[in-house]
Amino acid sequence: MELRESIKEQKKQKRREIKQRISELDSPYCMEADRKILENVLGLKEFQQVKTIFCYVSTKTEIDTIPILKEILTSGKRLGVPKCTGKGIMEVYEISSLDELAAGAYGILEPDESCEKILSPEEIDFSLIPCISCDREGRRLGHGGGYYDRYLEQSRSVKAIVCRSRLMLDEVPTEPHDVRMDLVISEEKVWRISG
Repeated sequence: MELRESIKEQKKQKRREIKQRISELDSPYCMEADRKILENVLGLKEFQQVKTIFCYVSTKTEIDTIPILKEILTSGKRLGVPKCTGKGIMEVYEISSLDELAAGAYGILEPDESCEKILSPEEIDFSLIPCISCDREGRRLGHGGGYYDRYLEQSRSVKAIVCRSRLMLDEVPTEPHDVRMDLVISEEKVWRISG
C-alpha cells in the first residue's frame, strides 16, 4: 500500500513539474511541433490502413488535434471522440462533422446531444490518446482521472500517444492499472513499443 501511495505522489509531483513546463512553452514552438506531430501521425501505416479511429478533441494546452479530426472525416474513415458520462467513465461517440461537438461539463468539446452512435472498444482500430507527458517506452502521464486507462483496457486497438518532445520524461511512474501505449509520437520521432 505504501509503494502505491508513493507512486501516486510521484505522479502528482511530475504533473506539477510538467504543468510548469507547459506554461513556459512559447507559441511558435507549439505550432511547429504540432504541425510535425500531425505529419508523423498521418504518415503512420497504422493510421492509414484502419477504418475506425478514436481521437481526443484537444484543449488549448494540448497538441491541436482539429487538423487530424478533419483529415479523418474527409478520408472516409469512421471517427469516434470521447465523452465523459460519469465519474471516471467515458464513452466514444461516432461523429460525422465537427459541428456535432459542443462544450461539455469540463469545457472540453465533446459530442453534443444529437450524437447517438456509441462505438464499442472492439470497433476501434486505432486510438490517438492525449497526455500531460509520457516517456519513450509508452508510459503515459494523464490528468489522474483514469478515464482513458479504464476505456483502453477494454480495447485491442493500436494505442498511440502524442507528446511534444520538450514535455517528455525519461521515465513515467506507473501503477498496475496504467495502460502502456504501442506508439509514442513527438515532433522529432515515432517510437514503436514492442511487446
